[in-house]
Amino acid sequence: SREAIQQFEREVRLTCQLTHPNTIQIYDYGYTPEGMFYYVMEYLRGLNLKELVDRFGAQPEGRVIHILAHICDALQEAHQKGLVHRDVKPANVFLCNRSGIPDSIKVLDFGLVREYRLEPKAAGDAETAVAGTPQFMSPEAIQSTSLVDPRSDLYSLGALGYYLVTGQHVFTDRSLAEVLRRHRE
Repeated sequence: SREAIQQFEREVRLTCQLTHPNTIQIYDYGYTPEGMFYYVMEYLRGLNLKELVDRFGAQPEGRVIHILAHICDALQEAHQKGLVHRDVKPANVFLCNRSGIPDSIKVLDFGLVREYRLEPKAAGDAETAVAGTPQFMSPEAIQSTSLVDPRSDLYSLGALGYYLVTGQHVFTDRSLAEVLRRHRE
């Protein structure tokens, strides 16, 4: 739909503002002569953190600290520019070997990025919309997008760290409604 394309273009424009080495780089975007929206981003080889845990299980604490520190660096730039990721989770963090440096981190998928300093309507969010992955959502993200700010990303980062160290989610309830309720408690 036209609305979905506009949202996607907004995500790409906001992500292009980010230049930190631990953030996925978008090199170009635009429309083809046929009117199709495109973007060009860096190509990565490796695996995301969900794949890492699925294949190799819980990770050593030292490695997790290294990974989390690099995610923090990428998020810090976004937060300083007034952006909040809103979907920090294992599938959105990529682990690769770059120029012979193992465990290079790339934060991906700013699909739910929000300009948190703006009012919800100006940022394109409905005040009551819930966006994110339930196992990693902060209590305020569950309540309302208008309450989301950098602290929400940090909450998600804590849930991600727990997942990496234990190989399990913070809350392992069977229903998503129960997971959301437990995050809010």
